[in-house]
Amino acid sequence: MTTTTYAPPLKKLTSEEFNHYSQIASEFFAKHLLRSNFNGEILIAKNGNIVYEKYVGYADLRKKNPLTEHTPLHIASVSKTFTAMAILQLIQEKKLSLEDSLTKFFPGLPYPGITIKMLLSHRSGLPNYVHFIPNSKWNEDSMVMNNDVVDFLYNKQPRKNFPAGKAFSYSNTNFVLLAMIVEKISGQPFPEYMKQKIFDPLQMNDTYIFTLADSTRETPTFNYDGSFWQHDFLEGTYGDKNVYTTARDLLKWDQALYTDSLINRSLLDSAFTPYSFEHRSTHNYGLGWRLIIKPGQPKIIYHFGRWHGCNAAFARLTADSATIIILGNRYNRNIYTSAHDAYSLFGSYEQFQNGDEEEADTPTSPTAVRHAVKTRKTVHKKSSKTRRR
Repeated sequence: MTTTTYAPPLKKLTSEEFNHYSQIASEFFAKHLLRSNFNGEILIAKNGNIVYEKYVGYADLRKKNPLTEHTPLHIASVSKTFTAMAILQLIQEKKLSLEDSLTKFFPGLPYPGITIKMLLSHRSGLPNYVHFIPNSKWNEDSMVMNNDVVDFLYNKQPRKNFPAGKAFSYSNTNFVLLAMIVEKISGQPFPEYMKQKIFDPLQMNDTYIFTLADSTRETPTFNYDGSFWQHDFLEGTYGDKNVYTTARDLLKWDQALYTDSLINRSLLDSAFTPYSFEHRSTHNYGLGWRLIIKPGQPKIIYHFGRWHGCNAAFARLTADSATIIILGNRYNRNIYTSAHDAYSLFGSYEQFQNGDEEEADTPTSPTAVRHAVKTRKTVHKKSSKTRRR
C-alpha cells in the first residue's frame, strides 16, 4: 500500500459556522465534563474541521507533566475498530473471507461453526477471557498473552455462552483471536502489521499498539481519586484493547473512514451494518463498531471503552459529518454520558438516559478491582491520619 494522507475536511466551515460550533461545544463541556475531575483529551470536529479541542491535566498525575496533543492514551475497546478494519483489509485483498471458519486458523479448536463474521459482530458465543481466566487457577504472577487465551480454549474448554451465530454477546476473546488471525495471514506481529498498514499510511504518528516492551513509554492510568492504577496479569493481550493514541490521530482515523483509501465502500458499509436483532433495542453491533439506530434520527456509529483508569469515547455522526472524541486516563464515567449528550450539538439527537450504554466494554479484572479498593482504603486511611494531626 502506498502512503496516503488522511482525508481533508469534507467541507470548509464558514467563520460563522466555526464560531457557532466552537461556542456551543465550549459551553457544553464546561458545564458537563470539565467540572468533574476530568483528566484527558477532548476533540470535536465538524466536516473534519476541529471546532473544539481541550487538553486537561497531566499525562502522569504523580509527575505533574502536562498532557498535550501528542500524549497517547489507552483507548481500551475502541481498539476493536482498528482490528476490525485490519480484518476487512485482508478480506479486500482476497486473503480471508467473512465466512471462513475459525477452525481454519485454529485446527481442532473445540468450538465449531464460528466464522470470522461472528467474531467481528460478537455472535460467536465464545466466553470472555477477562472472566474465565481470572476465575481459573491462573498464576497471577504470569502475564496472559494472546497465545495463552487460545491455549486455554483448547485445553480448558470453558463453556460457550450459546451456539455459534444464535445471539449477541460481547466478548473480548473474539478480538484477541482476530488479531492472531491477522498475524497468521500476514506473517507479522500484530503491532507491526497495524503500524505498517494503518497507522503509518494515515500519518497517525503518535499511535501504537502496546506490548510489554512498551512499559517504559506508556501513559499511566489513575483511579478517580488520583491514585495510580497498577498493571495486572491481563495487560499483555491485544486486538481487543491496547491501542494507545491521541484525539488528533483518532480524527485522522475518522476522516479516512469517509474515503476508500484503506477499504472500499462496500466493505466499509458492511462494518456499519447491524447484525443482531434477537432483542428489540436501539443498540446494535456491526463489524467492530457499536451502532445506535432510533426511528426518525440518523444512525450513530461509535465505540466506547474502559481499561483500568482509562475511559474512551469515539463517536461518528456521519449524517452530520461530526466527530466526538473524549479520552481520559483518570477514571471518570462522566466521559460516556458527556459523549452521548454531545450528539445534540449537531442535530436533533435524543438525549440518552442512564442505562442506554454500559460504561465499560472491557471489564476490569478481579486483581485490579482488589488493588483499586485497597488503594482507596489506603488513601482514605492516610488522609484520616493527616486530618487527625
